[in-house]
Amino acid sequence: MTKRLDGKTAVCTAAGQGIGRQVVETFLKEGATVYASDRDAEKLEGLDAFGPVHTAALDVTDSEAVKAYLAGVPTPDILFNCAGYVHHGTILDCDDAAWDFSFDLNVRSMHRMIAGLLPRMLEAGGGSIVNICSAAGPVKAAQNRYVYMATKAAVAGLTRSVAVDFVGKGIRCNAICPGTIESPSLEERIADLGKTIGGTDKAKAMFIERQPMGRLGKPSEIAMLAVYLASDESAFTTGTMQVIDGGWTL
Repeated sequence: MTKRLDGKTAVCTAAGQGIGRQVVETFLKEGATVYASDRDAEKLEGLDAFGPVHTAALDVTDSEAVKAYLAGVPTPDILFNCAGYVHHGTILDCDDAAWDFSFDLNVRSMHRMIAGLLPRMLEAGGGSIVNICSAAGPVKAAQNRYVYMATKAAVAGLTRSVAVDFVGKGIRCNAICPGTIESPSLEERIADLGKTIGGTDKAKAMFIERQPMGRLGKPSEIAMLAVYLASDESAFTTGTMQVIDGGWTL
């Protein structure tokens, strides 16, 4: 690693597994001090092997918990929002509870984190906000992803809104739009789909088949893009949807 984030402080959500954990590990290797949270604090164990990290349990759907947590962290140079949930189904499978939960976790959690830290970041002279979005919704349609796509389209709008409102005040806000990435979350979806179509091998093959490169993406590939957006290397980049999807949206 080249210490591209040396001296920077990052606040990262959903850091216990998958993309979130890989991003935290990579930020630490690149020299950042990281405040990493997850709803399940046990999943954060071992992060201290990669660098200076402060871990805490945090439910980002709890507004009061978010306020209390943010009151105890320093003003960051980087905010990385990763918490999210993939609801499977069409509009006919989405009741009010499913709609509310998906928007609360996928969108409002980012609003809570940004709203809580942005005033301090502005006072400090700026910073980089990186949101995990998706290729599904802002860029491409995907079957059986009704409310998920709606939330990710909202994340794209949220990202651009923050970017344009504070472009002259040192704040950059960008989104990463992954395709299908290897993760515990994907494994759960593969297992669920496998129950209905004849096995997990068949289900996994379906996810791979839709990727033109013929493979799933790796969390490490997303993490390196997050490093770029978090670092000063991307100082001229804001309001973008950075697609990293193995050609899925071509």
